[in-house]
Amino acid sequence: MRQLIRIIASLPLALRLALREMRGGVSGFYIFILCIVLGTAAIAGVNSVARSMTSSIDSRGREILAGDIRFELKQREASADERAWLDSLGQVAVASNLRSMVRRSDKTNQALAEVKAVDGAYPLYGTFTAEPNQPLKELIGEKDGTFGALAQPMLLDRLDLKIGDRILLGDLELVIRGTVVNEPDQLSDGFGFAPRLLVSREALAKTGLVRTGSLVDNNYRIKLDSPALPARLIRQEANQKFPEAGWSIRSAANAAPSLTQNIDRFSDFLTLVGLAALAAGGVGVANAVSAFLDRKRQVIASFKSLGAPGHLILSIYMIQILAIATIAILIGLVLGAMIAPVAGYFLASYLPVDTGLAIYPSALGAAALFGYLTAIAFSILPLGRARLIRATELLRAQGYEGWRSVPLRYYVAAAMAFLAITGLAVVTSGDRFIALVFIGSTALAFIVLRLVAMLVALLARRAPRTRSPSLRLALGNIHRPGALTAPVVLSLGLGLTLLAALALIEGNLRGNLSGALAEKAPNFFFVDIQSKDVDGFRTLVRENAPKGNIVEVPMLRGRILAFNGQDVQKRNVPPEARWVLQGDRGITYAETMPVNSSLAEGKWWAPDYSGEPLVSFAAQEAGELGLKVGDTVTVNVLGRNITARIANFRHVEWRSMSINFVMVFSPNTFRGAPHAWLATLTAPGATAAEDAKVMRAVANAYPGITSIRVKDALDVAATIVGQLAVAIRAASTVALVVSVLVLAGAIAAGNRARIHDAVVLKTLGARRSMLVRAYLIEYVLLGLAASVFALGAATAASWYVVTQIMDLPFTFLPATALVTLVIALAVTAGTGLAGTWTVLGQKAAPMLREL
Repeated sequence: MRQLIRIIASLPLALRLALREMRGGVSGFYIFILCIVLGTAAIAGVNSVARSMTSSIDSRGREILAGDIRFELKQREASADERAWLDSLGQVAVASNLRSMVRRSDKTNQALAEVKAVDGAYPLYGTFTAEPNQPLKELIGEKDGTFGALAQPMLLDRLDLKIGDRILLGDLELVIRGTVVNEPDQLSDGFGFAPRLLVSREALAKTGLVRTGSLVDNNYRIKLDSPALPARLIRQEANQKFPEAGWSIRSAANAAPSLTQNIDRFSDFLTLVGLAALAAGGVGVANAVSAFLDRKRQVIASFKSLGAPGHLILSIYMIQILAIATIAILIGLVLGAMIAPVAGYFLASYLPVDTGLAIYPSALGAAALFGYLTAIAFSILPLGRARLIRATELLRAQGYEGWRSVPLRYYVAAAMAFLAITGLAVVTSGDRFIALVFIGSTALAFIVLRLVAMLVALLARRAPRTRSPSLRLALGNIHRPGALTAPVVLSLGLGLTLLAALALIEGNLRGNLSGALAEKAPNFFFVDIQSKDVDGFRTLVRENAPKGNIVEVPMLRGRILAFNGQDVQKRNVPPEARWVLQGDRGITYAETMPVNSSLAEGKWWAPDYSGEPLVSFAAQEAGELGLKVGDTVTVNVLGRNITARIANFRHVEWRSMSINFVMVFSPNTFRGAPHAWLATLTAPGATAAEDAKVMRAVANAYPGITSIRVKDALDVAATIVGQLAVAIRAASTVALVVSVLVLAGAIAAGNRARIHDAVVLKTLGARRSMLVRAYLIEYVLLGLAASVFALGAATAASWYVVTQIMDLPFTFLPATALVTLVIALAVTAGTGLAGTWTVLGQKAAPMLREL
C-alpha cells in the first residue's frame, strides 16, 4: 500500500520528466507507431464497416421489409379468418416468391428465375424503380390480353432477350416491359441463386405454377394503423388467435436477420485477423521499447545515480510509451474511420451501407482499447528489465540482456494484460468459442515459434565447423546474443501462418466446389413435381438421359416449433445449430432409411408401421441441439402442428449433395397430406449440351417443375467465396506487412552491433562481398525456419477448419506451400539486405576511434 502511495505521489514528477525528455521527438519509435497504426486501423475499419451496414439495416428497416411487420406462410395462403385479422392491423400488401423456369416463347432456351408476384399495394415503404421508369401497375399489369413482367438484366442476358420480347412462365405468356433497377425489399427476401422476374399476382394465378405442395412463400406485409404498437404484442396475439398457423413473423426492427448475422460473423472473423496482425506487431513493439531503453541507458544511469527510485524510472518511460501509443492509435482510428466510406462506395450497389463519413464510437473504442492493451502487454517486460539493472552495469555495458532477472510480478502484469486482450476479444465477438479458439491458437503459435527460434539458434550453435567464412559468420549471427532469430521467426512465422492458412482454406473451398463436390453431386435437382406427373416425368428424363440415375422422394416444408413441448425460441441453441431452427426446413417421409445415411442410435420403424408419428433426426444436428432418442419434436406443416417422437439418429453424408433431410418421418405421419416430389438426376460424364437437352425437355413438358442444375449453383457459390476471399486476403496481408515492419525494426535495432562487427571484420581484411553472402545466408536460413513452421501450422489449422467445421475433404496444395516459401525468402532476404546496406558501407575509422 505504501509503495502504491509513493508511485501515485511521484506521477507528477514522472510526467514532467517524461514530457521534457520527449522534446527530442519520436525517433526510434517509427516501427512501434506503424505496427500499432496498422493493427488499430484494421480493427477500427472492419468494425466501422460492419456498424455502418447494420445501422443502415436498422434505420431502413421498414423500407427493407417493405412494411412495419411481415407474416410469411409456406405453401399456402392465409385463410379467410387469418386474412381478416391481418387486414384489421392496417394496409396489407401480399407478395408470393418461388423459383421457376422461365422459357423463351419459341421454347428454345430456358433459365431459372426467382419469381416474385406482387399486388397493387406493393411496396408499402420504399420505392421500386424500373427501366423505363413508369408506374409498376402499368409495367406488370394486363394490356391487350397480355401481362407484363420485369426482369433483372442477367436473366435477359441468359435467355438472349430484350425489352419487348415474350417469355413463358408456366403456362402463361408474358411480355418483358422493362428491367428491375431497385427492389427495396430484396434483402429481406434473402439470398437468391437466380435473377429476379417480377410479375403481378394475377399473372401468377394464371401460370399454373401454384399447385398442391408447390414451394411458394406468401408474404403479408402490413403498414400498421398504429405504428407504435410493439411487434412483440402483435406476435403474441397472432399466436394466441391462430396457434397452428405456422407463420413466421418478422418486424422492421429485424428486417434482414440472416444478412445481419452474416455481417456480424464476417466482421468478427476479420477483427480477429486484425488482432493477429496487432499481436504480430507486438513483437515490433517489444523490440522498439528494448532498443529505445538501450539508447537511454546513460540517461537511466544518471537518474539512478541521482537517487531516482525504480518505480519513478518505470513511470517515466511508461508515460512516454503510452503517449507515443496514443499518437499511433489516433492515426489508426482516423484511417479506420476513413475505411468505412471507401468500402461503402464499393458496397453501396450490393448492400445497405452509408457512403458518407460516419463515426461509430463503439467500433473505434474497441480498436483503441486493443491498441493500448497491446502496447502495454509487450512493453512491460522490457520496462521491468530496465528498471532493475544497476547504474554501473548500464554505464559500462554496450547493451543488456536479462529476461531472467525480471521478477515474477512483471510476468504476472504482462499475463494480466494479455488476458485483458483475450477478454476484450471474447466479449466483442458474436461467437465466443471461435474467439477463444483463435486467441488460444495465436498464443500457442507464439509459444511454438519461440521454441522454434531457440531450436534454430541451438542448431546454429552446434553446427559443424565449416571452412566458409560467410557461412560461419551467418551461423554465428543466428545464435549470438541480440540475434535477429527470435523476432524474425516470431513475427514472420505468425504472418505467414495466417496468410497460408487462409489461402489453403480458400483453395480447398474452391477445389471442393469445382472438383470433389461437383463430381459426387447429382447433375440436377427437380422441384415441385406433382404426384400425377411423377411417372411421366420419370419416363421423360430416362428418354433424354438413358444412363442417368433418378431418385425421387416426397417433400413437404415444415418449421420446428418445440422440443419436448418447449418453444424453440426459448431454448439456448449453439450458433452452429441455429440454422436448423431458422425458417422452414424441407422434410420427407420414408419406409426405409435414405441412401448416404447410416443408423447412429435407435431403431428404424417397420415398413407397415402405424403407431404414433415417429421421426429420424440427423445425428450431428441432434447432438448440437441437445436431443436424445425418445424426445418429441413439434413441427408445423401446412398450418397443422404435428408432434412426433424421435425414434433414431442418422449419420448423414451431407457432402454427397444427394437428397437428404434433417428430419425423416414415418409414412403414417403424413398419410393423405398433399405434397409435391423432389428428384435428382445423376448422370456422370454428361456434357453441358446433354444437360441443356434434359432441362429443355422437362421445362417444355412440365412448365411447373423447377430444374436446378447443380453445377450452376456451385459456380455461384464459388463466385461468392472468391469475393469474400478478397477481404480476407486484404486483412491477412496487414499481418504480413506488420511482420515486415517488425523485421525492419529488429534489423535497425541491431545495426549498432552489426556495424561494430563489420568494422572489425573489414579491419581484418574481410570484403564487402563476403559480408553480403553472410547476411544473405543468415536471412535465408531464418526465412526457411519461419516458412517451415508457417506451412506446418497453416496446414494443421486449415485441415481442422475444412474437415471439422466445414465437413469437407482436405487437400494439401503444393502451390500454396511454394508461394509461402518464396514470400518468406523474399521478405527476409530483401528486407534484411536493405536494412543492413548501411552497415556494409560504414567507414572503419569513426568506429575504431570509439573502441
